[in-house]
Amino acid sequence: MKLTLVTIFPDFFPPVMADGMIRVAREKGRLDVRVVNLRDFTDDVHQTVDDAPFGGGAGMVMKIEPIDRALASLAVGSKAERPAGTRVVLTSPQGRAFTQRTAIEWAILDHLVIVCGRYKGVDERVAGHLVDEEFSIGDFVLSGGEPAALCVVDALARLQPDVVGRFDSVESDSFHSGLLDCAYWTRPADYHGWQVPEVLLSGHHERIEQARREEALRRTAARRPDLLAGADLTREEHLLLRAIERERGK
Repeated sequence: MKLTLVTIFPDFFPPVMADGMIRVAREKGRLDVRVVNLRDFTDDVHQTVDDAPFGGGAGMVMKIEPIDRALASLAVGSKAERPAGTRVVLTSPQGRAFTQRTAIEWAILDHLVIVCGRYKGVDERVAGHLVDEEFSIGDFVLSGGEPAALCVVDALARLQPDVVGRFDSVESDSFHSGLLDCAYWTRPADYHGWQVPEVLLSGHHERIEQARREEALRRTAARRPDLLAGADLTREEHLLLRAIERERGK
C-alpha cells in the first residue's frame, strides 16, 4: 500500500516512522510512506500556504492553490476521475469519524493521500473539488492534522499482511468485530490476593472463548452501548445481551 502525507511540517513524521508496526510494515514492503512538503508548491519567497478568510474573522485559512498543485504532482487524478484504488482525504474536525471500520476499508487501497489541515481551516473548495472526503479522529481540535494522519498510518500499518505476528490478535481487537475487546490477564495468577478468573486457568478453550465474548458484550454494553447497534452478533449473543441488559436494569 502506498500512503502519501501532504503537510507543512514534513519533519513531524520521520522519527515515528522508524518505530513499531509502521517500521515493520515499511521494512516488509507492505507500506510505502511518502511525505510531501506543501510549501514546495507555493510561488512566493515566503512559501505562503495560508491567507486571511474572506468576510473577516479570527484565524488564517489554508489556500487552495498549493494543495491543488501538490495533488496534481501525485498523479491521483481529479475528484471526478480518480483511479480505482486511490483515495484522497483531508483531516478536519468536521469530517466523518475515523473508526476501525474506516481503517479496514482504507487498508486495502492501492494509494491513500492524506492532506493535513491546519490553522483555522482549509479553503472549502478543497473539500468540494479536490478530496474524496474529510475525516476526524475525535470530537476535539488539534493544532493541525499531522497527529491525526499519524494515527491513521499506524492503524493501517497493522492491518497489512504479515505485519502483526498473529492476525487473529488484530481480529480480536476492540472495534474490529464491532465490540470492545474483553479484559486480559497474565502471570502470576494470584497477585496480592487479586485473582485471575478461574475459567481462564481451566484449559477449556471453548469455555474460555465463550467467557471472553461475554466479557466483550458486558464491557461494550457498559462503556460503549452505541456500538451495539452496528455489531455483528449471533442469535445466542443477542439473547445474552438482553440478559445482560436485564441485569443492568435496562
